[in-house]
Amino acid sequence: MILRVTQYGEPILRKVGKPISDFDESLAELANDMVETMYDEEGIGLAAQQVDRALQLCVIDVRPPEGADVPFNYSVDGKQPPLDLIMPIAMANPKVTITDPAEDGYDEGCLSFPGVNGNVARPVGVRCEFQDTEGNPHVIEADGLLGRCILHEVDHLNGTLFIDRMDKRDLKKNEAKIKKLKRASRDFLKDRRA
Repeated sequence: MILRVTQYGEPILRKVGKPISDFDESLAELANDMVETMYDEEGIGLAAQQVDRALQLCVIDVRPPEGADVPFNYSVDGKQPPLDLIMPIAMANPKVTITDPAEDGYDEGCLSFPGVNGNVARPVGVRCEFQDTEGNPHVIEADGLLGRCILHEVDHLNGTLFIDRMDKRDLKKNEAKIKKLKRASRDFLKDRRA
């Protein structure tokens, strides 16, 4: 089922997600709905806060177009399975450690900020311990787009948004769009309460 994506200005986006303790059918269903929503929105990642749930859960799929080289390094539980076997990936209770603190800039966007893009510097390499939707523990190590996507989504789970890390000049360029999104969210929330 495709879910509504929350927009900047809705308070849920600033909420820290609750750790997941029930690895049941409803969690698997939520993860599947989030994947479907992410694909519908043509995104590569989606956090629970973006579908109006304050939980430590995100989904990611950064597979390159068919035939293209994988432009990043990764391992899952010490192995390098084909991306088609691990993507889309649902990550519950992710804990990130930086493995390469050198920073790299990239023009990021976010489904909760339609039309807003800007340069965000993030550490190059990450290690992420997480649980799948059945509660099994895993470790993923990644750099490049996958590492960046993990950091972006884990930020969401902790109430941090990409505009908080955006290059100041790019943030200034997007100021009018961001204010417009915030106004639209305020109106949406007012109508919902009415």
